[in-house]
Amino acid sequence: MKRSALSFRALAGASLAGMFLLAGCATVKQQIARLKPTPPPPSTFDPTPVPDLPPTDPALLQPPTNPFVLGPGDQLQIEVLGDVTTRQKATVGPDGKIYFYILPGVDVWGLTVSQAQDRIAQSLQRFVREQQPVSITLVGVASQRVWILGRLSRPGIYPMAGPMRLLEAIAIAGGPASSTVTTSLSGGVIVGTNVRGSSDEAGDLSRAFVVRQGRMLRVDFRRLLREGDMSQNIYLQPDDLIYVPSASSDQVHVLGAVNHPSSVEYIGQMTLSEALAKAGGLASKEVYLSHVTIVRGSLSQPRIAVVDFEAIQRGEAKDITLEPQDIVYVPFTPYRVLTRYVDLILDTFARTVGVNEGAKAISDRAAGVGLSVPAVAP
Repeated sequence: MKRSALSFRALAGASLAGMFLLAGCATVKQQIARLKPTPPPPSTFDPTPVPDLPPTDPALLQPPTNPFVLGPGDQLQIEVLGDVTTRQKATVGPDGKIYFYILPGVDVWGLTVSQAQDRIAQSLQRFVREQQPVSITLVGVASQRVWILGRLSRPGIYPMAGPMRLLEAIAIAGGPASSTVTTSLSGGVIVGTNVRGSSDEAGDLSRAFVVRQGRMLRVDFRRLLREGDMSQNIYLQPDDLIYVPSASSDQVHVLGAVNHPSSVEYIGQMTLSEALAKAGGLASKEVYLSHVTIVRGSLSQPRIAVVDFEAIQRGEAKDITLEPQDIVYVPFTPYRVLTRYVDLILDTFARTVGVNEGAKAISDRAAGVGLSVPAVAP
């Protein structure tokens, strides 16, 4: 009996010791868990107050004063008046010359039609004693063109033989893919359903843009096409690029000091940290992480959030939840003037998208370029 009592006491003591040991282990685990920083849940987009961006430049609404000048690919009909046998069509060659009648080649590149007419007449006098009046008619334009790309019914590269406004260019391309655009007699805009059907991806007018010589022009496509605001109906110049993106695109555009600047696929509730990781991470230790910027919404009136990513990395601030079509920019240097900083980001974004879409318009095999920015912000 004594041995049984002792065994029972020993067993009970061991059990109690085990329970205390397990409880102690659980307590230690809880204490260790408390020591590990738990990342806070992602935060929502908090816009930074930005002074009003400048409106559309009134100078863009003035018709161009430069006359049309000839270039390679332009077609002319030339005739020595009084001699129908000399009538012929001539194309300005890659060397800028046209070959007509008995002339060995006349350089007309950069001349107006009337100037080319005078030059041909003067050249004929070297072979014919009497002055020969010459008639020239422009019958085809290839040297000057405008690029109209994206979610349009008939995107493409179109000739520009004379002054052209933005609304006319969009109409030439058939209007946004999900709607038709016509101009009323009073100058307003009528938007209706496209006969192609609702299966087409809609064009995002809030993010459409015009690029001229590497700069994005401040134009509000929605005000022009939806509200008939003719103050947005700017005059175009040769080689302007008009782009209307898809409204259903699920991408985030990562620019600047990352290893692989690119448009990354938006998956789930993507955060700022995840987007930077998908772009290959930071390209240098010298980047200015306290001024990482997120641009959201309309390109004509964007919302801006300047984020301290260093604080996010240290766990002192919440990560930011992104949305499709956000533009993320990691700078090498701090910005000085916020409006100029925003212009830098938007110019780079529009220019790079324009280059990639223009390359695709020429060849489906064209390799895209990355979304990069100058190392030093202005």
